[in-house]
Amino acid sequence: MKSIKKSAALATIVAVLLGLGACADMTTREKNTVAGAAIGGVAGSVLSGGSGLGTVGGAAVGGVIGNQVGKPK
Repeated sequence: MKSIKKSAALATIVAVLLGLGACADMTTREKNTVAGAAIGGVAGSVLSGGSGLGTVGGAAVGGVIGNQVGKPK
């Protein structure tokens, strides 16, 4: 059982590092969109009690808000 937890932790760390590396060539607006979607997804999940629809809806709304925040003036 401990080896499964260690493998899961290692896989999570690798996924996070790869995800951060993928953002290197993104514009500020794209980064804001991704950050907004992530924050919105978490907020939607919390507010809806873990509902999948709430999570997806929150991510969509957060992505739109993040995109508009990064919009050039």
